[in-house]
Amino acid sequence: MTIDEFLADPASRFATVAMTDTNGLLRGQQVSAASLRGIAEHGMGMAPAQFALDPTDVMLTIPGVNDDRGDFHDDPLQIDRASVRRLPWSKPGHDLLVLSNYAGASAGLCPRAILKSVLARAGDAGLVPKYGMELEYTLFDETPESAKAKGYRNLKTATAHASHDLLLYQVVQTEWYEAVAEMCEPLGISLAKMHEEIGAGFMEACIHAGEGTEPADQLVLLKNFIRALALRQGRSVTFMPRWNEQADSQSIHLHISMKDKAGEPLFWDASGKNGVSRTFRHFLGGLQAHIGDLTLIFQPTVNSYRRFAPGTFAPPGLTWGFENRTTCFRLVGHNPGSLRVENRLPGADSNPYLTAAATIAAGVAGIVGEIEPDPETIGSGYAQKPERDFARSMPEAIDRLRASAFAKDWLGDRFIEAFTSTRQGQYDEFLRKVPDVELQRFFDLG
Repeated sequence: MTIDEFLADPASRFATVAMTDTNGLLRGQQVSAASLRGIAEHGMGMAPAQFALDPTDVMLTIPGVNDDRGDFHDDPLQIDRASVRRLPWSKPGHDLLVLSNYAGASAGLCPRAILKSVLARAGDAGLVPKYGMELEYTLFDETPESAKAKGYRNLKTATAHASHDLLLYQVVQTEWYEAVAEMCEPLGISLAKMHEEIGAGFMEACIHAGEGTEPADQLVLLKNFIRALALRQGRSVTFMPRWNEQADSQSIHLHISMKDKAGEPLFWDASGKNGVSRTFRHFLGGLQAHIGDLTLIFQPTVNSYRRFAPGTFAPPGLTWGFENRTTCFRLVGHNPGSLRVENRLPGADSNPYLTAAATIAAGVAGIVGEIEPDPETIGSGYAQKPERDFARSMPEAIDRLRASAFAKDWLGDRFIEAFTSTRQGQYDEFLRKVPDVELQRFFDLG
């Protein structure tokens, strides 16, 4: 269905116009069919203060937006006609969903607009990224109310034990997998696979690779609507990188390759080791040179850094290797159409638009600058000291992003100022908290 077809149908009543905030949450409004006519042509106003909100709508501070100089004004959202979908549980006439991003000055704060800008810059260099994304999450047989009543401890996960690819649990949970697949059809989400992961209730859903904003659009929709599906079933999901001390780390893995404008793959060279071309090597060099300074994009919350506790299956540093899951950048594929790199650094709490934008920017800069990568990691990356590392704490990540000329060049000064400000506010807020574990360890005899 197109917007014009929706508007031409006399049974059409309301459509939903949505944008994505910094946390990857969809925010928007239902608008009447009559209102949608004007919005399609002129856009719709919404306050950019949305970008100052944490997931539970705690208002953090963005300079010039909601500080002493801020006026909480509206800026125009520009709808993307090509992004039209249908809501999975709404009645016909109420089920149109269209994605949007900010135009004008607030585009500099908008994750979807930033990705579009990075893609355009790659295009100017004659490069066309093709990428897909994997999403890890944990499913609970708990309502939000029951989880809160338990203090988020001793929760009942959808499976009792770790179940990596265990067919027994996949069969037992057939109804869940079928409901996810059914939900994805009207949303235009192209699922590639779903399976059990490495922890109790731990699952993964992957989308097919594509171009433009489409793969990131799909992952944003998948994250938001998987949570909605669970809530409709009286269940819950979490995308926290570490939701308890026993859980393994949850992430978003981004698989990416590169073509030229004629559609020819640029990462493959039959004469190179494992088919790796010179262009691919330079892409890897760009990832290694720049991703460390962009850590905050991939690890955006105070919980993100608990993912790297000893014993978790998280990247050991900014390493790369062919078919090596103990590296940060894993090379995958055995022919021109499949050879790609998997960025394993992003946490499941990261914003898909920003994750894609930062990865593409770093790799394209490596190609343009002909940056050579470090030597390939052979064997276990966990048993070797990496030559380069990402930020290991939120303060370090904030400082590195704030000081990065590369980040300001590719993602914009305004975004870097705003994003680091809100992340600093989140860190400062949690710094004042006294965790239960500290009371347990130190209250009596500390």
